[in-house]
Amino acid sequence: MDADEGDQQLQGGVGAASAIEPVNSAIAAESLRMLYEHAERYKTVLYWRPIVPGLNGSDEHIERARELSLHAHATVFTGLFFRKQMAAYYEEHDLPMPYDSTARRKIMPEHAERRILEAFDTARLTGAAPWGILFRKTSCGVAYAHGEADYNGHYGVQELCDICPPEQISLCAGAWVKPDLEEVTREARSLGAIGDVEVNERAIVVEGLDEPPRYYLQHGFGFQCHDRKKPHHYRQHGRAPIGWEAEDGPATP
Repeated sequence: MDADEGDQQLQGGVGAASAIEPVNSAIAAESLRMLYEHAERYKTVLYWRPIVPGLNGSDEHIERARELSLHAHATVFTGLFFRKQMAAYYEEHDLPMPYDSTARRKIMPEHAERRILEAFDTARLTGAAPWGILFRKTSCGVAYAHGEADYNGHYGVQELCDICPPEQISLCAGAWVKPDLEEVTREARSLGAIGDVEVNERAIVVEGLDEPPRYYLQHGFGFQCHDRKKPHHYRQHGRAPIGWEAEDGPATP
């Protein structure tokens, strides 16, 4: 469940926040609590996104997310897919741009993530008001909620796992097996891959495949599958470089 944590949205207020997403998010928040309270044959996941610094990334917003995370079996936090269509919407409605340019990957400023994790660590280490269980990737949170290993094989990208519960890391480690290069190559070629096929300690690396066939390989082998021309850099997995280099971004009223 998506639940925007902006106080203005939660109170049905006005300003840039309500102009961007005019739906009163108190409805989503209350639905999350109710679903969690009555969960028997399903699980609830708080999808805390998009986090946009200057819009919903204040200490108050983080505290609001902390409270909501206690009403979910897992919480996934991540940034904004700021594409050309979204930028055009911002411009058309005279809204303050959250970033100077668009990106093909989610923009999650490093400083924004650091503030969230510091709040999480402080609560964990001091025994202060607790957090729910946080994850950086949707499939990680969903897998944890259902007691399964991550079907996307993110365990190979170890820096993503440093906030995961030890029992989940063990579960994912037990299911994570580096696939055979010959078998991967055969499958990739059947999907139209060109060039060399590589299997390293983090991922399968291919050329000439769009996202759907890469996901097919990824889910089939339980191992990350990346496009050689669009590499994932250390600690930037799935994040836009422009966001990772940024601080908190421009403020929005």
